[in-house]
Amino acid sequence: MPSIGVKLYSVFFKLMLKHRLQNRLQGLENDAVDAGGTFGVTSRPEEETAAAANPSFTDGVATKDIHIDPLTSLSIRIFLPDTCLYFPDAKARSRIGIFNPGSDRNQVPIRRHSDGSSKDEIVSSSNEGIVGNRTQKIDNGFRRSSNGGSIDYRGYNPVGNNCRRLPVMLQIHGGGFVSGSNDSSSNDFFCRRIAKLCDVIVVAVGYRLAPENKYPAAFEDGLKVLYWLAKQANLAECSKSLGRVGRGDLRRSEGNGHVANAFGASMVEPWLAAHGDPSRCVLLGVSCGGNIADYMTRKAVEAGKLLDPVKVVAQVLVYPFFIGSVPTHSEIKLANSYFYDKAMCMLSWKLFLSEDDFSLDHPAANPLSSDRQGPPLKQMPPTLTVVAEHDWMRDRAIAYSEELRKVNVDAPVLEYKDAVHEFATLDMLLKTPQAQACAEDIAIWVKKHISLRGHEFSY
Repeated sequence: MPSIGVKLYSVFFKLMLKHRLQNRLQGLENDAVDAGGTFGVTSRPEEETAAAANPSFTDGVATKDIHIDPLTSLSIRIFLPDTCLYFPDAKARSRIGIFNPGSDRNQVPIRRHSDGSSKDEIVSSSNEGIVGNRTQKIDNGFRRSSNGGSIDYRGYNPVGNNCRRLPVMLQIHGGGFVSGSNDSSSNDFFCRRIAKLCDVIVVAVGYRLAPENKYPAAFEDGLKVLYWLAKQANLAECSKSLGRVGRGDLRRSEGNGHVANAFGASMVEPWLAAHGDPSRCVLLGVSCGGNIADYMTRKAVEAGKLLDPVKVVAQVLVYPFFIGSVPTHSEIKLANSYFYDKAMCMLSWKLFLSEDDFSLDHPAANPLSSDRQGPPLKQMPPTLTVVAEHDWMRDRAIAYSEELRKVNVDAPVLEYKDAVHEFATLDMLLKTPQAQACAEDIAIWVKKHISLRGHEFSY
């Protein structure tokens, strides 16, 4: 059974959640939320603490926030692990003098000459000691502002072509479609942990919340990020091609190189362009984010080559927010379970689905609904499902996994004893041994499907 502390916190959590959901439902009935339009909100600062983005590798993972859709509030937070800075061995690092163990990876020393003078040259930490000019603006270089002044940029900026490429994982947070955010302190901690353990670039999706934006806004936002990732990969390839043209014929025009630089700087996200491998893309959804991730996976399978070079090779559903009109055994036995009980989730679905569309067998709620659209189950990629023993939604998630296995899809289930819903992502439980073990188990399974050399990982 969960500890006394977890039980007490669950009581307090449910009281607060019930109050918030009822207030939003009352506001919805009074038409108080229609003024937001389609722009929407992706976080609720009054309910949770946001973690600031930090574009340097101070704790092994650099982060940055990007608003990717000018018409809505859709945003992403990128988590880049320092393993993207590839070095053959520690001996080479010490010989080049890039950084010492334990020091900030962004501090790149100026190279000093034998006469004691120092030229305007630095060693690039992302290019294995290749010397470059300060105008390349790496790590601690200076960027020039529009008024001619210089801004000290302390973030990581990739330089050179010798960058290690990592798989990309799109992470969709939970919160019952009505709360949570991609930049909350708890989601930031979870994504950093996953980025380190899985050795991937994590892109956390900040989708629009209900009731300001009802279904299908959150699902469409997830799909937009998937297509944005494909667009970024294609733009990066285009900017490389323009750069090659510029270097190939300097006599005819020196402007091509400037065109390539401007093209890349204005449109291409540099971290993903330098280090992302979209052909090894994994979707990870937490709670209601699992519903969104499953939808995104179906659409990716349907799109096929239209998403090139993005290829979804696997998905991870962490205690997904599935429900249905015919109750399962766990929905009956555990209806009043910890943190998110069935009554609370029903309120969330009423806030998320319009009155005309409300149904527990809605395709967004029930993955095995007769109204399910998309490709047949046998075309789905490998799917890992994580469930908790004391979660009333567990049986339906297991049933979905069983249907996938019936058509020969690799779909294991990891069930955690004495665990509750959100045991691996809730702020209070993030540092428990169970949460750490869950992240490690996810990493073992994910590495099996993103490895470049085949299935050398076991679980």
